[in-house]
Order: sequence, then structure tokens, then C-alpha cells
Amino acid sequence: MRRILLIAIVTALPLLSSAQVTTNPLNTEFGARMELTLDKYLTDALHLQLEGEARTTHNFTDIGRYDAGLCLTYRLNQYFKFDLGYKFIEKKGLSGKWKMRHRVYADTEAALHTGNWDFSLRERLQLTHKDVNAIEKQTTPNSLTLKSRLQAVYNGFLQWKPYAYIELRNVFNDPACSFTLNAVTQSFDGYEFLGYNHAYLNRIRGSIGSEWKLDRHNSLDIHFLTDYCREKEIETAGNGTTLKALYWDQTFYGALCVGYKFSF
Repeated sequence: MRRILLIAIVTALPLLSSAQVTTNPLNTEFGARMELTLDKYLTDALHLQLEGEARTTHNFTDIGRYDAGLCLTYRLNQYFKFDLGYKFIEKKGLSGKWKMRHRVYADTEAALHTGNWDFSLRERLQLTHKDVNAIEKQTTPNSLTLKSRLQAVYNGFLQWKPYAYIELRNVFNDPACSFTLNAVTQSFDGYEFLGYNHAYLNRIRGSIGSEWKLDRHNSLDIHFLTDYCREKEIETAGNGTTLKALYWDQTFYGALCVGYKFSF
């Protein structure tokens, strides 16, 4: 009987370990985004954009992020477009401290035009560098992600261009680990960091809005955006040798976005 009980406990340990990987309750936030773009046409096919953005958080009560960037766009023809860009990002953490990030990205966009409709698929590969404390949290210092966006634009109006899109973001190099659960102390034993190789879908984004062409040089973009994010957090102690907690954060974020573009 003892042997059967021992076998049952050993068999159940992996299941118990998985049960300790908790999912936090959904956190819901609303905010706003203000965007500014200067679009300089170098040639008919090549143009340069200077971009800036500020974001509010905590239900419009605080500024949580701002960024500035540079993007070079080359339109091969009416079907294909390529972008190469850089962004400098300042983001406020949970502690209230501002943290700096650097991001580079490359886009490939394919378009289909039929009647008054434009359909496009954009694939964006981006690398984001951030300062992390690997002792307290196993966080990727250089996060590699792929954003896939499918968009539809209606061109049947003179000044307005309504659009909608859905975008999926996959992360390729989140931290991975292995461990077992001590059934007596309810603590994690045998923690081993396996490197930055966990790939999964961590964000679904949707948006609906319209571009408003004021004149030849000026335009506004007004849209409502929603995000559902799911991210893994690994907390460690003892110089990264002991696992304290492993959980999933999930957030729903809605934002009213207003952008202004000056083209010349």
C-alpha cells in the first residue's frame, strides 16, 4: 500500500507543479494616446518619418509612456512596402520609476486593392532592449517579437478613410525554466533556468477608426484601440538560483487615440 501511495505522489508532482503556475485576475485599464508624425517625401517611393507619442495609464490619471522615433519607408510598387525604424522609449514601471528602452524594427507589407477597398498584411519583426534585474525576475533583456497585422481601409469617401485591423504579437525568447514542487513545504525545488527560448502568442490587438484628410499637408487619425495581453513572470531569489513564483499576468487595455500628421 505504501509503495502504491509513493508511486501516486511521484506521478502527481508534475501536475502539482503546473497547478502552482497561477494566472492573475484580469486587470482592466483605459487611457489615451497622442501621436505626432512629420512625413518628409525624399522621392516618390522613399520617405522619412519623425514620430512621437505619449500615453496615459491608470484610467487617464497618469502619463505612463512616451517615445520618439525615426522610420524610413520604401514603396516598391502599389503592392509592396518596406519600413526600417528605431524608437527611444521611456516607460513608467509599477514602482513609479521611469525605465529606458531602445527598439529597432523592420516591416514588410503586402497590399491588395479592389474597388474602394484596400486590404493589407504587415509583418513587423522588432527587437527591444531594456535594463532588467535578472536576480529578482528572469526577464529577457532583448525581447524579439513578431507582429502580424491584417487591415482593411475603405476609400469611398472624399476626406475620410475608415479602417479596422487586428494584430497578433508573438514573442520568441521569453525565459524558460524547470522545477518540481515540494509537497511538504509547498515550495519549488530543483529550479533550473533553461534560457530565453519560450515562444508564445502574448497579445491580441484590435482597432477601428478613420483618417481625416484636412488638406494636402495635414491629416488627423482618430481610432479606438483594444489590447489583450498575457505575459509570463518568473520571480527568483538567491542570485537567481531559487524560484519564488511563476505566474501569468493578463491585462485588457482600451485607448482613445488621436494622431496628427504633417506631410511635405
